[in-house]
Formats: sequence, C-alpha cells, structure tokens
Amino acid sequence: MRPRPVLVYDGDCGFCTTSARFAERVVRPRCDIVPWQFADLDVLGVTPERASYEVLWVPPAGPVEGGARAVAKALLSAGGVWAPLGAMSLLPGVRWVARRVYRLVATHRHRLPGGTPACRMPPPP
Repeated sequence: MRPRPVLVYDGDCGFCTTSARFAERVVRPRCDIVPWQFADLDVLGVTPERASYEVLWVPPAGPVEGGARAVAKALLSAGGVWAPLGAMSLLPGVRWVARRVYRLVATHRHRLPGGTPACRMPPPP
C-alpha cells in the first residue's frame, strides 16, 4: 500500500501543469502530484481514459475521487486555510456548484492561461 495519496493530472495540458505547480508551491497538499502520463495507472487502479478526463485523488486505501471532489480532497489534505475551502466544496449545495464549475473549467482549459490546443478535453470516458 502507498503511504501517501496521489493527485493525478494531465501532464500534456499546460493549464493543468500550471495548476499542479501552483498546488505544489502554494497549497502544498499532503500527497504526491503526478502527471498521469508518468504514473503507473495499473497500480493506482485508474484507466488512461479517466485520467485524461479529470484530475484524480487516489488515496492509499478507498475509492478514487475525480474532478471537483479530487480538488476538495487535495485542499483538505493541505490543512490551514485550504481545508475549510475543501470541506465547504463537499457540502451538498456547494458540491453541485463545484462540480459544474470544475466541468466548465475542464471543458475550456485550452482557452485558459497556460492552455494550448493540446489541452482540449477528450470525449467523456
């Protein structure tokens, strides 16, 4: 069993890579942050299709969380001022909004700062 959770992101996407670096430097979640292209997806129990579709939180034990829930888990793991943001985004009413905002950002990531045409989302798995 892995000792730490893993946050898996799309390393081919400039926006995603910029976001992952921001998380490493500023948010500092207690996890390993790895592009799915360099992760052992079989060991993590994740398909390439899912990993290319959404950011993933892979805990040492338990279910893999994706999208807005993965972001919330990373924020919770960071503690400090980030934990309340993560906890809030898991509340029933806020969770619905967080999912919609995550999907909106993911769908348009190729248009966001750092994004390129290569960042365009693949079709849903």
